[in-house]
Amino acid sequence: MTDNNKSSILGGHAQYVKGAVEETIGNVTGSQAWKDSGAHDKQEAAEKLRAANQGPSDSSLISGTTEKKIGNMVGCQGMVHNGEEKERKQ
Repeated sequence: MTDNNKSSILGGHAQYVKGAVEETIGNVTGSQAWKDSGAHDKQEAAEKLRAANQGPSDSSLISGTTEKKIGNMVGCQGMVHNGEEKERKQ
């Protein structure tokens, strides 16, 4: 995995978490603008992550178990799936 891919993956995850938080704020406050902003950030993050994952992979960046747990915490099914794949390969 190149440094650029690592940065894109980390940035994508950060943007996804930001979107999830914004959506939650929107749900709690009833603000459609927050909900829409959160959904938009999550969609952009998913696109960044898909693009970054097209490059060469270095599975030692984070363990499968850790990636799966983080994915479950933030609601990112891509992380959960990647974590499960890494666990199967171990």
